[in-house]
Formats: sequence, structure tokens, C-alpha cells
Amino acid sequence: MTVLPDGLAEAIRDTARDIAEVIRAAPDTSAPVPRSTWTFGEAAAHLGQANELMADLAAGRPRPYGDGTPQSLAAANEAALAAFPERAAGPLADLVHDQALAFLDAVEQGDPAELLDTPLGPLDRPTLGSYLLTHMLGHGYDLARALGRPHMVDRTRVELTLPFMLAAMPRVTAPDAVAGLTARYRVRLWGGARFGVTVADGRVTTGPDTAARPDCTVLTEPVAFLLMALGRIDPRPVMATGRALAWGRKPWLGPRFPSLFVAP
Repeated sequence: MTVLPDGLAEAIRDTARDIAEVIRAAPDTSAPVPRSTWTFGEAAAHLGQANELMADLAAGRPRPYGDGTPQSLAAANEAALAAFPERAAGPLADLVHDQALAFLDAVEQGDPAELLDTPLGPLDRPTLGSYLLTHMLGHGYDLARALGRPHMVDRTRVELTLPFMLAAMPRVTAPDAVAGLTARYRVRLWGGARFGVTVADGRVTTGPDTAARPDCTVLTEPVAFLLMALGRIDPRPVMATGRALAWGRKPWLGPRFPSLFVAP
């Protein structure tokens, strides 16, 4: 029995390899990471620690880590980094890569339907794999950008993040942004997946694209979608350059969509 959906294990393996290559190429791990308070070494260490945490969760070993709020996750990250002094490129590259492979070994031994406690709530193992890939792509993008190297985010990998993204959206809503808003969104990625997002009574629900007449349809380039969702790029230039479009009965809801969520 294969626990992970088609393509996900390969994407995890290849992304971990790509990130390890970037880390090994770093001439100075004390250099800053753009749009971050971390150094390159701290970001790489965090990613290795996170991969290890995911591998433990996949193996059924509980690992409490914050309460799911951005503040608690940030505090847990800083505490974990303080307790782990390694900042050398070689060992960190090995940690990121080896713990991703450890996750793949562990996840195939478990029940795909079992819900596991994760930093962003209960998830089954296939969705946990999507979470791992999403997290690696976000930090891998940061590390590649810090060195001026090509990043590893592409359309295929973005579509494999969607199960986690849909599970996480209701947990990372911005309370002030959704308060008083009632809206039905249809979100489409260029040439690929689509899904629905409903906002009502201060809550967000996600699922298949079932709305017969959504209030607003958002069409976006896949890589831009993920990087906006993870807080890596500003949505305004994406919209201004046509990589995200909105139409429907209430097209003005389109520019509001990214602001409904807070990247953890």
C-alpha cells in the first residue's frame, strides 16, 4: 500500500536534494536571508529541524510544537534554534536531506487515515506529506534567493501542496479581515487545479469548486499563488503584472483574497 499520492514522494525527495545543493553552495551561513530576521544558517537549521519533526510525526511519535498560532510557532522556532547550535553548511544540508528521506520511510509504515497532531492541527499522513513539501518549498525559496540561485518552486510541486493549503487556510485566517465578510471564491491555478473558499460568519471553509455562481473567481499563476500564500512575495505586483486576475459578480473581492490569511 502506498500512503502518499502519486508524485508527492518524488517531489519531497527532489526538493530536499535541491535545497541541500543550495545549502552546500553557501559561502557564508551568517549572511542574512531577504525578508527574514534569520541568517542563512538559522533558516537552514530550522528547515532541518522541521524535517526531523515531520519524520517523527509520520512515525507516530508525538512532538508538541506551539498551538498553531503564528506567535506560538515563532516562539517554538526560536526556542528550537537556540537549543541547536549547528550552522555549518555541510551538516545542515545533510540534515535537511536525510530527514526528508526519513519522513518518506516513516510515512509508508503508518495508517494513511490516522490523524496526527501537527503544528497546524490534526492531519492525516498524505496531508502531512503535503505540509512537509510546502514548508520545504517556502524555506528553500528563501535560501535560493539569498544566494541568487534559481529556486525549486514549480507548477507540479505547487499542485502537490494544495491538500495542505486547503487544510491550513481555515486555521490561518486573519480575524479582522474576515469579520463581517460573506463571500464565495473560486480559485483556479493556470492550467491546473481549482478549489472553493467560502467566507461567512467570521470563518473560512475550503473544498472542491462546487459553487455554481461564485462571487469572485481568482485565476493565478501557480508559483505566484504559493509564494503569495506563504508571504514570500507582495501580491500587488503579481496582480499588476497579470499573474493574478479576478472577475465575477464581485470582482473587487479578488484583491482582498490574500489579505484573508496570515502566513504561519
